[in-house]
Amino acid sequence: MAEPIVGAALWRRVMAAAGYRCQCAGQCGNPHTKGEGRCLKEHDKYASRHSGPVRLLAAAADPATPPRAAALLPVADLRAWCPTCFDATRRAAQRLTRAAPDPAQGGLFDL
Repeated sequence: MAEPIVGAALWRRVMAAAGYRCQCAGQCGNPHTKGEGRCLKEHDKYASRHSGPVRLLAAAADPATPPRAAALLPVADLRAWCPTCFDATRRAAQRLTRAAPDPAQGGLFDL
């Protein structure tokens, strides 16, 4: 089984808790209907005939968490993510952050 070189013990704990399966429950925008609401991708298994094996990530449950803060999170705050779900969820979180008004502007245009 492929494992990361650094942080393998932490990664193993996260994967064991997830059953070596992506824990995305639709945050990526895909309802994952075939998996009853959860992504079907499993570590070291092939997602399709035309792709290589999936390598799950142990990453923050909230993909909007900055990478430096995510590196310090305990196991309870980490989830198993396939790269596709993690990237899509992170992009969606970034769009929401950019769309939110800047609190420093106050009520500049309020009437």
